[in-house]
Amino acid sequence: MDSLTSATAVAAQPATSDPRPPRVWKFWGTALWGLFIFAAMFLGQLAVIIYFVLRQGGSFDVAEAIRVVGGGLTISLSVILGLPAVLLATWVAIRPTRISFTDYLGLRLTSWRNFFIGLAALAILVGGWDLLSRALGREVTSGFMGEVLKSAQADGALWLLVIAFTVAAPMWEEIFARGFLYRGWSESKLGVAGAIFLSSLAWTSLHLQYDWFFFGEVFSIGLLLGYLRYRTGSTWLTIVLHGINNLAATIQTFWLAG
Repeated sequence: MDSLTSATAVAAQPATSDPRPPRVWKFWGTALWGLFIFAAMFLGQLAVIIYFVLRQGGSFDVAEAIRVVGGGLTISLSVILGLPAVLLATWVAIRPTRISFTDYLGLRLTSWRNFFIGLAALAILVGGWDLLSRALGREVTSGFMGEVLKSAQADGALWLLVIAFTVAAPMWEEIFARGFLYRGWSESKLGVAGAIFLSSLAWTSLHLQYDWFFFGEVFSIGLLLGYLRYRTGSTWLTIVLHGINNLAATIQTFWLAG
C-alpha cells in the first residue's frame, strides 16, 4: 500500500522545469557576439574572393587579382554568401538565451500603416540628402556604386547584383544591426536611444567604401530604421524598407550612369 501511494505521489509531481530562464544578451554579451557574427560574415564573403582569385591559375598577378576582387560578379556573390553566414552565426549567438530566433530578432510583421509611414519618412530623408548633395555640387550617387554596376553589367551579372543589393544585403545587415545589436543593447544600460545610436554606428561602419558625405547619409538612415524598429517592434519592416531604399539607389545609379 505504501509503495502504491509513493508511486502515485511521484506520478503526480510536475515535470522538473529548466532552472535557466530565458535571457537577453546585455551590452558586453551583445558586443562580443556581434563581433562573432561580423567575423562569420567576413569569412563568408572572403571565401568567395579567395575562390575567384585562385581561379586565375598560373602565376599570381596582383593587378588582375585586384580587378577580380572589385568585379561586379565577385561583389555580388560575396554579399549573397554573407546572408547564410550571418544567419548561422546569429542562430548560434541566440541559442544560449533560450529565446526563439524570430522573437529575439523582432522578425514579426507590422501594419500597412506603419509601412507607409516608414516609407514616407525614408523618402523624405533620402530626398533631403539628394537635395543637399546637389546644392553642394556633388554627385547624387556614389562613384563606388556606379563602378560596381558597370562591372556587373560587363560580367553579365547585373541581375545577381540587384539580388545582392536589394535582398541579401538588407536581410543580413538588418538582422545584424536592428535585430541582434539593437535587441541586446536596448535592454542594457544604454537604453533605447543609446542602442539606436550605437547599432546605427556599427551598421554604418559596414559601408566604409563611401566618402564622408554618403557615410553621413547612411548613418541618418540607420537612425531612422532604428527608430522604426523601436516604434513597431518589427525588423521585417526595416528589412523591407532597406531593400526598397537599395533598389531605388540601384535604379537611380543605373539611370544616371546612362
